[in-house]
Amino acid sequence: MLLAGFALAAAALPQEREPPPPKLPDGRSQTEEILKSEHKKSLADAAELVRLSRQLQAELEKNDRHVVSLTSIRTTEEIEKLARRIRGRLRRH
Repeated sequence: MLLAGFALAAAALPQEREPPPPKLPDGRSQTEEILKSEHKKSLADAAELVRLSRQLQAELEKNDRHVVSLTSIRTTEEIEKLARRIRGRLRRH
């Protein structure tokens, strides 16, 4: 009985509404514009990632010895950094 009373009291409380999404001065949705911007950044980073991957592949194929150059190591670090940046943007969605 007491539980039913709490349920009725909770139902009588006004429901909290989420505020409307923020708008830019020109009326566009701020959230939508942020998502579009992040999408463009991700595409640019992905293109750079492809370029660096091809560069790394060419460097590795050029070396006939089993020695890795410092340039190759720096390229792999840049690839990792770009991949983390893209993954971070995708996780926020």
